[in-house]
Amino acid sequence: QVQLVESGGGLVQAGGSLRLSCAASGSIFSIGPMGWYRQAPGKQRELVARITSGSSTNYADSVKGRFTISRDNAKNTVYLQMNSLKPEDTAVYYCNADLALVPGDGMDYWGKGTLVTVSS
Repeated sequence: QVQLVESGGGLVQAGGSLRLSCAASGSIFSIGPMGWYRQAPGKQRELVARITSGSSTNYADSVKGRFTISRDNAKNTVYLQMNSLKPEDTAVYYCNADLALVPGDGMDYWGKGTLVTVSS
């Protein structure tokens, strides 16, 4: 069974840091782009950061300079280092990845989410 499992969420004070991890497991042939999205209460899910298999990255304007996405292809894992956290970063953070179980057949997969709460 292929799945994405996030970890690292929690409660932190404003100005603090957290590191999220997301590991892909199962019978996976290859992994394309991976990313982090978030959804705050009453708001739509939005892209936070994305990284390609070649490690090109892009970020939402709201997190540029504070968050860093990275990946370890040997571990099928993507990370999100979050620094200088603000109360408005409070949300459920979801991992997303393009996983191919057979060559050329990539599909979108989502994790179940991990809650990040930033107190003021």
